[in-house]
Amino acid sequence: MSVVFLVGVDCSACGERALDYAAERAKARDGRLVVAHIIEWSPYSFNTPQDNEERHRRREEEIRSARAEIIDPITQRLRAEGVEAEGVVRHGHAADTLAALAEECGATNIVVGHHGMSRLRARVFGSVASTLVQIADRPVTVVP
Repeated sequence: MSVVFLVGVDCSACGERALDYAAERAKARDGRLVVAHIIEWSPYSFNTPQDNEERHRRREEEIRSARAEIIDPITQRLRAEGVEAEGVVRHGHAADTLAALAEECGATNIVVGHHGMSRLRARVFGSVASTLVQIADRPVTVVP
């Protein structure tokens, strides 16, 4: 069975530590990394057809931008370090999307940082890490 680490990155210091942790584990176990950046996106809104068209255009631009500015530099760096890596950018609720992506890519472990958002927002809405630990159907490693 091949070892696949799905790591969620969010441009925070905690996300960077999670990435480093996952890369070390992938190297040690001859595994591969799937690096994911999730753009929070609510499918629930009431829009006109013109709003929907504009929203779709913005969504596609956000994906291109995140891939170019976040994911591509990370995967290039990992490959230069000898780690097999691929990148993914998705829209949606971060925990739900990471859990679904883990199944899609056959991840054996999900790695996320402890917190990437403000502590106040995490207390009010719940953190991605704590939600993911509750809903994931495979091991989740939370890196402080």
